Amino acid sequence: MNFSVTVLGSGTSQGIPVIACDCHVCTSPDVKDNRLRCSVLLEIGGRNFVIDAGPDFRQQMLRFKVKSLEAVLFTHEHKDHMAGLDDVRAFNFIENRDMDIYCSKAVEIALRREYHYAFSEDKYPGIPRLNIINIENKPFRISGDIPVVPIEVMHQFMSVFGFRVADFAYITDAKTISSQEIEKLKGVKVLIVNALRKEPHISHFNLQEALDFIDKVKPEKAYLTHISHMFGTHKEIERELPPNVFAAYDGLELIFRD
Repeated sequence: MNFSVTVLGSGTSQGIPVIACDCHVCTSPDVKDNRLRCSVLLEIGGRNFVIDAGPDFRQQMLRFKVKSLEAVLFTHEHKDHMAGLDDVRAFNFIENRDMDIYCSKAVEIALRREYHYAFSEDKYPGIPRLNIINIENKPFRISGDIPVVPIEVMHQFMSVFGFRVADFAYITDAKTISSQEIEKLKGVKVLIVNALRKEPHISHFNLQEALDFIDKVKPEKAYLTHISHMFGTHKEIERELPPNVFAAYDGLELIFRD
């Protein structure tokens, strides 16, 4: 399968720069140190799919000139991953259809709470039109023909889905992962995985944990995402990484060919 992946956002829940912060990362002139909230765009056969629609979703769609969107896949229900869903209204209007939303039951409950007006019996004009498609921890297909393998990781006590599409896997907000789930990742060529900072964190991989995880999966290349301003600048991070591991950045594009 031929497809591309674009990193729409590589920052943690606060993004970089962080509001009111004057640290050397938040004031860096390097554009790679400006990180929107975590999300990726998959372009497969001319169709676009987004993993997570956080608070920067509108800005990301405009920045990367996304003119159509087939579906949104959600990893979990935290606001930095789902707070921008209202802006699928533009695609509802342009494409004249409901937006397919692939998510766990827990995410659906959160969506129905946060976007209650979208599920009301008395539909207000202009609300987002959503078609919820529940997924579990077993393979499924998006748009009927694109196979996706969910990878369950734990975000402290919360279940989060990573996703594998062919030779690519995307995992965010992981702290622990079972050996059974790691087996699903064997053979991936490119892995994007969260690495919040160097110091340990209660619910995210730190750098060493991410590197240990990458060593178990053994992809050809790995990219770190969900990066905090406490980690360092893009250049500082890359100096600490092994040859096949890189710091992701907003706008990074990965091409996959058969």
